[in-house]
Amino acid sequence: MAGLEDLYREIILDHYRSPRNRGDLPVPPAHKVEGFNPLCGDEVVLFIDVDPDTDTVRDVKIAGQGCSISQASTSMMSAAVKGKSLEETRQLIRAFKALMSIHESKLEGESDGSDLQADLEGVRLGDLEALQGVVKFPVRIKCATLAWNTLQQALDEVQAEV
Repeated sequence: MAGLEDLYREIILDHYRSPRNRGDLPVPPAHKVEGFNPLCGDEVVLFIDVDPDTDTVRDVKIAGQGCSISQASTSMMSAAVKGKSLEETRQLIRAFKALMSIHESKLEGESDGSDLQADLEGVRLGDLEALQGVVKFPVRIKCATLAWNTLQQALDEVQAEV
């Protein structure tokens, strides 16, 4: 297990040191949303360009500052959703949040996580699985999910404009 934890640590550090999709996009046509965690100061700025004809994430750029977990999660999120349909993107959001919640529920003894398992069915998380170790530190879960909550807000706002 130590080898897997080392691999996960390296993946997180790689995304933190060399974030994917760093930059910005012209607004409009892109949509800009900012997320902030006042408890620790993590900040995420998300630019998302959705193709209205195909309902796909045409491009995504990120900015912000914060701890290695929040910034690595933001980088991983941006790489995972680019080119995905809005439905696939929402499914990925649900799956990632379920991953964080399942492990948190198990750690706190509230549930075995089976109630959240459906959100993970058929979803390939790839590098995002590296963040599952964060749940051992409950205060850091908000760091890992900040980008995903910001993405969900962005999708809600984009779809409300249509």
